[in-house]
Amino acid sequence: MEVKLNNRLANIEILASKDNDYTIRVDDKEYKADIIEVERGVYSIIINHQSFNVELVNGANPRSFTVNTYHSSYEAEVIDAEEKYRQSRSKGLKGHHSNIIESPMPGKVVKLFVSEGDEVEAGQTLIIISAMKMESEFKAPINGRVISITTTEGATVEGKQPLIIIE
Repeated sequence: MEVKLNNRLANIEILASKDNDYTIRVDDKEYKADIIEVERGVYSIIINHQSFNVELVNGANPRSFTVNTYHSSYEAEVIDAEEKYRQSRSKGLKGHHSNIIESPMPGKVVKLFVSEGDEVEAGQTLIIISAMKMESEFKAPINGRVISITTTEGATVEGKQPLIIIE
């Protein structure tokens, strides 16, 4: 998984765990850590014979936290596989150009809400794609007119395939 701490993005992998003992890789460096939750949301962490007390406070969503230590506070966001998928969906909304809607991954068109020539407003739902047992709504990124639709309801689409073009 990736963890964003303020403006730093770190790749974190738990390599091994047994009871309170963990082997963790942060970016390219391995650490042995003894981690114990001493009370709800408060952890005692020992790494390289140094002790840290860390408090995790839930944020606006289940993947965001405020991390408090004795000396500093950090805003943290966990970016796991599900969050990467969500981010790719929102990137697919804008595609490579802000006027193209494309599917971030292979899927099936569940519903088309527009036709070529329709005027659309930014935020208007244009198409629903089913992928990985989830239905995703794709909305117009800009105000404009639909100039091209390259798919139909029920059609299978490829990842990164342009679906709707707005001008």
